[in-house]
Amino acid sequence: MSDSHLTVAVCQFAPDADRAANRERVAALTADAAARGATLVVFPEYSSYFVDPMDDTLAANAETLDGPFATVLRRLAAQHGVTVVAGLVEAGEGSRVGNTVIAADAGGIRAVYRKQHLYDAFGQTESDWIEPGALDADAVFQAGGLTVGLMTCYDLRFPEVARTLIDRGADVLVVPAEWVRGPLKEHHWQTLLTARAIENTAYVVSADHPGPIGVGLSQVIDPQGVVLAGVGSGEGVAVAALAPAVIARVRDTNPALRLRRYRVVPA
Repeated sequence: MSDSHLTVAVCQFAPDADRAANRERVAALTADAAARGATLVVFPEYSSYFVDPMDDTLAANAETLDGPFATVLRRLAAQHGVTVVAGLVEAGEGSRVGNTVIAADAGGIRAVYRKQHLYDAFGQTESDWIEPGALDADAVFQAGGLTVGLMTCYDLRFPEVARTLIDRGADVLVVPAEWVRGPLKEHHWQTLLTARAIENTAYVVSADHPGPIGVGLSQVIDPQGVVLAGVGSGEGVAVAALAPAVIARVRDTNPALRLRRYRVVPA
């Protein structure tokens, strides 16, 4: 069995309304992650631009998939020999924008995922500003011998999102987020990340905003639900190695995916 592995970094930082400053932080954290051996570098949701509360500046600061933010991701990927995953406020056709996650490497954009479940909960109405993504997006790509699937923040509360990625061959579930603080929110975040790993016998890689708005606690979790590396409540980078052999061993011992009797289809 191969002893190959994929080294992943979660980069926890607080993007704000200064798009140029956000790009600079992404560049600095990518360099840090690459220096520590990472070849897959994951950033939070809304990495290109963020305001709280959301307002119409989202549309004014939205970018296309060939705009400045995506261009910087591709340049950083080529410079450091990595794949970078980060959240983009994507320009749309109407007044709402896309909450989009892109994966970029030296060859260009490898995968695009637009958030399917919008955060109209806990007193928030993300759908006032964001257009939900299509349900047929195939947001998976290859990295280091593993298949990586993309989902975003509130999608974590819907286990069928993760399962559809697993059905497309995902070994790793990447979850950029802006998981807002509140009563029991840290508990929900950690519990749901762990559950998605255990039930899918897959790695889960999550990157959140730090406090005071986000809960932080970005983590890399193995297919048995064990936290391999993580960040606390502030800005930081955590690095861990993901091994195809571990996934194979866990799925041999716990063949839950093979034994399942239900399939997931869009509502």
